[in-house]
Amino acid sequence: MTSIQVKKRPVVDAGFLNLSCSPLLQQLYANRGISNADELDTSTKNLLQSKELKGIEQACELLYKALISAQKIVVVGDFDADGATSTALSILALRALGFSNIDYLIPNRFDYGYGLSPEIVDLAISKGAQLLMTVDNGISSVSGVAHAKSRGLTVLVTDHHLPGEQTPLADAIVNPNQLGCTFPSKNLAGVGVAFYVMLALRAFMLEKGCFANSKAPNLASLLDIVALGTVADVVMLDANNRTLVQQGLARIRAGVCRVGISALISVAKRNQAQLVASDLGFSLGPRLNAAGRLDEMSYGVELLLCDNPEQANIMANELDALNQSRREIEQGMQEEALKTLQNLQLDEDNIPHAICLFDPHWHQGVIGLVASRIKESYYRPTFVFAQAADGEIKASARSIPGVHIRDMLDLVDKKIPDVILKFGGHAMAAGLSLKEKHFELFDKTLNEVLAAQVPADLLNNVMLSDGQLIAQQFNLEQAQELRDAGPWGQGFPAPLFDGSFKLLQQRIVGSKHLKMILQVGDKTIDAIAFNVDIKFWPNPSIKNVYCTYRLDINEFRGNRSVQMMVELLTPDAL
Repeated sequence: MTSIQVKKRPVVDAGFLNLSCSPLLQQLYANRGISNADELDTSTKNLLQSKELKGIEQACELLYKALISAQKIVVVGDFDADGATSTALSILALRALGFSNIDYLIPNRFDYGYGLSPEIVDLAISKGAQLLMTVDNGISSVSGVAHAKSRGLTVLVTDHHLPGEQTPLADAIVNPNQLGCTFPSKNLAGVGVAFYVMLALRAFMLEKGCFANSKAPNLASLLDIVALGTVADVVMLDANNRTLVQQGLARIRAGVCRVGISALISVAKRNQAQLVASDLGFSLGPRLNAAGRLDEMSYGVELLLCDNPEQANIMANELDALNQSRREIEQGMQEEALKTLQNLQLDEDNIPHAICLFDPHWHQGVIGLVASRIKESYYRPTFVFAQAADGEIKASARSIPGVHIRDMLDLVDKKIPDVILKFGGHAMAAGLSLKEKHFELFDKTLNEVLAAQVPADLLNNVMLSDGQLIAQQFNLEQAQELRDAGPWGQGFPAPLFDGSFKLLQQRIVGSKHLKMILQVGDKTIDAIAFNVDIKFWPNPSIKNVYCTYRLDINEFRGNRSVQMMVELLTPDAL
């Protein structure tokens, strides 16, 4: 495994910002590239305009034509949280806009795989589809779109993934990352793209006089779903995405959200009134994702569509149970994968540029999570393969900052044509399939490509710290300000601090979490480190520790107290 280097985040002059917040928060904002107060205004008036999305007008025309001619629309989603939220949002928005002849399909990952395949097109046709609308997929579905067109269907692709060399010949494509699109934010999640399409359709229908005798629906009511899908898909939280997420969080905290989201919050034992973006990513998203990983993601869509609180609670509890099963499967696979790597006796000097692992017994639905865990341990782009049908294997890949994994796959594909059967994704995550017999060739070629393309310093695991807090800053007011200052996330990281502390108390809680009381100056603070090495901790001989940590609030039986969330923990001589 690789060691972690802690470096201080470069400090930027923050005096020019003149914000009405603490000096600490003003400095944190400046260090994250905020140059003026307007960039922190997350009101809806600052959202980018949908008209800048290439293909948006054609998309509206197709959907409007489907409405007035009563065409059957089938929304085709993806089997992850972004796909589920994209699908649910599209169905809810279309219903609110007056569409009634609509249905949806989520491909089962085990039977059909990802995207609009010819088989999924045939399944949509069996549902009576006349217009297919993809959400969170479609930009790489060249054969699927061609098949749909050959069967006389109209096809609208909405997606956010990077296009390949060949673009499907759909009737309209809305994707901020397609060639020629001038939309300023390229970081929309699939649910964000779907939301923009629905906003544009509402405006289009207003111009057509569709709501002359009724009030046009307020689609801002769907921002809770947008926030969940955006954070769960780990897209970059640029200013536009921060606005989408913050507006959605505000609705959730106020209790004005889908009953399915409230039910997920309840089973995750989160405080809805205090929910933050990380709760969406680490508590709600995994439970929604569990449906697609182990069962049918349509179950997750139905939870988001549900209007009955009692039924939503039943469904959320079933998803919670699925998520627990997912954790157990993942834990077993992760232990097997780590054991395989340990048997290779890799040290920091001989870890390959990319790690590729395959076991015919591994579960397809969990390989992405295992890839993520291995990537975190070894700090290398990681590909975890599982058995598919007809001699094929499928992989989920996770990358590290600075290594654009989809671009690397494109280079591999050019170097060994016809070996990768299909691939797609974006900078930090990707998926692919190939014949099992080509696994070693793929592994070898991928590492050759990365060795030639990736500078060695990008493979160093560096953790950026915002410095040390003084004793007086460990208070509820400061912790609450930092919690409220987000939304924090990918590309806009939550504040991380580091420092040395006296270790006054230590004990294991749960199965492998270390609960501590630390001291700095005359201040004592509760702290917790998750998933520690229980062969080493607790250790009564250690009296001082160095750690990196986030300042947070612990809520227990109505009491609120400051708590350090420890990320890196080592003994320290002080």
